[in-house]
Amino acid sequence: MLEPRNKKKNGIGSHQSSKMKNDEWLTPPEIINALGPFDLDPCSPINRPWDTASTHFSKVENGLTKDWFGRVWCNPPYGDQSKVWLEKLAAHKNGIALIFARTETTTFFDWAWEKAYGMLFIRGRLSFYTVEGIKAKANSGGPSVLIAFNESNFNSLIKSGIKGQIINLNLNKKYLKTIEPINEESFETSELNPI
Repeated sequence: MLEPRNKKKNGIGSHQSSKMKNDEWLTPPEIINALGPFDLDPCSPINRPWDTASTHFSKVENGLTKDWFGRVWCNPPYGDQSKVWLEKLAAHKNGIALIFARTETTTFFDWAWEKAYGMLFIRGRLSFYTVEGIKAKANSGGPSVLIAFNESNFNSLIKSGIKGQIINLNLNKKYLKTIEPINEESFETSELNPI
C-alpha cells in the first residue's frame, strides 16, 4: 500500500526549508574550480568561505545596477528573480549561469534556449553550501543546469569534467524554433501529414 507523501517542503527546490533565515546558498567549490577562473560574480553572498571570482558584488552593491565586465559567474537567487540575472548575462555575452533546470518556464525559453551558446545539464542533484562553508544536509531538490553564454564558456563546460549532458545550442539554432500553441480551429486536418 502506498503511503501518503509528506507534504512538508524542505529545500531550495523541496528538500531544505524554503523559509530559511538565510537565502544565500553557495555554489559547490568543485563547480567553480572546474569552470573558473571568473572575473566577476555579480550576485555573491556578502560573506563567503571561498571566492567565486576576482571581484564580487553582493546584494549590498546590487550587481544588477553595476556594469559587468570580463568573464562572469552567475548563480542567481532562485525563483522568479533568476530572469533578470539571465537577461543581464545574455546581454553581457560572457559568462556561465547556474540555475534550476526548469526547462518549461518562460524564463528558460526566453533567456536560456533562445540566448545561450550551450548548456550542461548536471547529472544528479547538487548540494549547495551555507555561507559558513557547511554542505547542506540534503540536495537542492531539483535538477541544475550550467548555461554558457559564448563559445569560450561553452568550451569550459565541455572541458570541466562535470558529469551531465551537454547541448550545443549554437549548432542547433537552425533546428530550434519556438512553436506557439495551436488553435485547433485554425487548421484543417487534411493539411496534416499522415503518419
